[in-house]
Amino acid sequence: MKFEIYTRKGIRNAGIMLSLFILFVVMEGCMCISMPRKSYSGPLPPLEAEDSILKDRLEKDVKFLSDTIGQRNLFNIEGMDKSVGFIKKSFEDMGYEAVIQEYKADPGVMSELRGSPSKDENIYKNVIAEKKGTVKPDEIIVVGAHYDSVDSEKCPAANDNASGVAAVLALAEYFSNKSPGRTIRFVAFANEEPPYFWTSSMGSYVYAKSCREKNENIVGMLTTETIGYYSDDEGSQKYPFPFSYFYPSTGNFIAFVGNTSSRSLVKRCVSIFRENVKFPCEGAALPSVVPGAGWSDHWSFWKAGYPGLMITDTAPFRYPYYHTGKDTADKIDFERMTMVVKGICIVVEKLAEI
Repeated sequence: MKFEIYTRKGIRNAGIMLSLFILFVVMEGCMCISMPRKSYSGPLPPLEAEDSILKDRLEKDVKFLSDTIGQRNLFNIEGMDKSVGFIKKSFEDMGYEAVIQEYKADPGVMSELRGSPSKDENIYKNVIAEKKGTVKPDEIIVVGAHYDSVDSEKCPAANDNASGVAAVLALAEYFSNKSPGRTIRFVAFANEEPPYFWTSSMGSYVYAKSCREKNENIVGMLTTETIGYYSDDEGSQKYPFPFSYFYPSTGNFIAFVGNTSSRSLVKRCVSIFRENVKFPCEGAALPSVVPGAGWSDHWSFWKAGYPGLMITDTAPFRYPYYHTGKDTADKIDFERMTMVVKGICIVVEKLAEI
């Protein structure tokens, strides 16, 4: 009899624990995907007259990086150097002092790649420009993008990630004559792509680590990652399981994606974008193990203990030319990209307010 009572109690307690666990998982899941306000769902408004200047600039910069420079990675150092020169000059033409952060990659990465002891003697470079805050200059917002291309099918990398770099340059120009309360840093990173992806040789990892070593107060990091492709076709948007049950199946939106520790930053950015921009916007603060959640330079800032997120068209979950030789400028919807960049300008401006 006692055994039966203990068994019933054990089953009951196990049931309670399982119910509490399921409730926790459901609540945590809701917190990951629940975002403030509603995504815009109406017809897109036409670009305003002054927007044509921004659109032309974005298109010009994307084409220069992808068409004129082309390949830019550890196997095409000349392309990397040309990209650095272009970005540095662009910052300086806006009135910024551009700073170059140089570093060497971990030789172990190349040794593993080549299958024999070797060293990567290349010098890699991050390019940094800063708009000093007028009220709380020690509180820093980093806006960045990687300028390197994947070494795949001679990929010109127009969307991944010339589009992101063009956005950072446009943001720098937007703030060149403004006086934000918090400091805004614009950074172009080397080596986001393989074989350095998710290693200590990523440019963003080197930069974020240096910020942590100086105990700098980065209150938020936003990376623009593959932001130029949109489709109104049903079924054009894919997701890792089970997110297709919660998000649109049409790839016409821009996404803000962070980890659970960056939840407040993600929700703040989504709220600002949705309030001010007539363009579809989704957001998620996901566990870092979810495929795609950390697939860009914001991952490096997570590793350094900073909140960070990726602004993206979701790359391989939508873009059929991802990491191929067909990732060319003609695939980019520059009109919608212009709307998105305008929205990001508002987001960063609000984040920089005191």
